[in-house]
Amino acid sequence: MKEYSKSKLNRVKRGQNRATYDVEKINTILDTGFIGYISYVYQDRAITLPMGYGRKDDKIYLHGSQANRMLLTLLEAKEMSMTVMHLDALVLARSGLHHSVNYRSATLFGTVKKLEDSKEKYLALFCFMEHMMKGRWDGIRKMHKEELDRTLVIEMTIETASAKIRDVGVADEPEDYDLDIWAGLVPLKQITLPPISDERLKEKTAIPKHVIDYYEINK
Repeated sequence: MKEYSKSKLNRVKRGQNRATYDVEKINTILDTGFIGYISYVYQDRAITLPMGYGRKDDKIYLHGSQANRMLLTLLEAKEMSMTVMHLDALVLARSGLHHSVNYRSATLFGTVKKLEDSKEKYLALFCFMEHMMKGRWDGIRKMHKEELDRTLVIEMTIETASAKIRDVGVADEPEDYDLDIWAGLVPLKQITLPPISDERLKEKTAIPKHVIDYYEINK
C-alpha cells in the first residue's frame, strides 16, 4: 500500500480516525469526481472556485483562457491546493449536536507549471475530456490550432495529499438511545438523467454510444 508522507501541511488533526493517506483510495475519490474546489489569493483576498479537472497518475490538469485570473495566479504562486468532496448521506441523530454527514473528501497539495508544448497541451485536454466522459474525445470534431493556442493549460504535480472518509451511522449520547426519536441515515446519490438532444441537431443524428453508456452506468 503506497501512502503520501505525513507533514504539517497534509496531516489530518481533527477526526484522525477518518483520515487516510493511501494513494489508491485518494485517486478513487478523484476519479469519481470531476469538479474540484481550488483556493488562491488575489490582491490579498482569499477566493475559492469550482473547476473541472482531469487526472492522470500524479498529475491534475486545469484549463481556461489565457487571461484566466485564477490560473495566472496559481502559476505566479507556483503551487496550489485542491479539494474534491462527495456527499453520501445525511446522518440524522437524536440530538442536534450529533447530526452529521457521510462523505469522502480528498485534499491535494502540489506544484504548478504551464504547459507550453502543443502536444503536451493536447494530451492534457484529452485527459480532461476523458475524465469528464470516457469516449467523448473521439466523438467530437478535432480542435483547431488557434483554439489550442488560446487555451491556457496548467499541470499540477501532486506532491502530498490526505483524505477523510465518514461512512458510519449515528453516534448519539448513550442516554439518548432510549428516546422515542427517529434517527438514521438518508443516503444521497448523484444520478444521470436521460440525455437531451440539442434542438439544432441535424435530422436523424443519433445519441452516440459513449453518451448512452455513461447514462446507463450512472442512472
